[in-house]
Amino acid sequence: MTLSAFLAIAFLHAMAAISPGPSVLMAARTGVTHGFRAATGVAIGIGIGGVIWAMAALFGLSLLFTYMPALLWAFKLCGGAFLVYMAIKLWKQADTPIETDGSATPPSFGRGVVLGLVTQLANPKPAVLFAAIFLGTVPAGVGIEVYAALLAVVFFNETAWNILVGRIFSLPATRRSYLGLKGAIDRVFGGLLAALGVKIAAT
Repeated sequence: MTLSAFLAIAFLHAMAAISPGPSVLMAARTGVTHGFRAATGVAIGIGIGGVIWAMAALFGLSLLFTYMPALLWAFKLCGGAFLVYMAIKLWKQADTPIETDGSATPPSFGRGVVLGLVTQLANPKPAVLFAAIFLGTVPAGVGIEVYAALLAVVFFNETAWNILVGRIFSLPATRRSYLGLKGAIDRVFGGLLAALGVKIAAT
């Protein structure tokens, strides 16, 4: 595999990672509500989920989806339902105030990782995207070191971008603005998450 092909894959995936979607939305919301540490956990979970989908694409899951479209539909319906469920929770809790006196315990780093992982795995479309990116650029018979390098790039792109998103939304000025408009912002977050869940299930 040539260096130019490898760099092309890294660039294409970086563009896909920064595009708005459920994972980016979750990293932003976690940063603004629970702070940078929890958002970092979410970002790492998103990175792990990205690696799982990339591995699935490299080892033929996209072909399975092609020959068994019902399986892809099942994945999409389950993932969309999870995101809609999360959206409903956000909407219902929109008017619940956040404790700012330090008495509330923020989510653990580990719970953040799980949330990021589940959110990423709720969207099976990355497997199809990875297959499109890898098709024709990853030659047959490449060594395990090439696969490892590709998966490392996927993890880095997904994690680094979402850590940056979480950091921006965890800044004191951002959080102060959020606290002043929590009800409206949570409903916007919930509405966007629901719309993304419906889109994943329907397309």
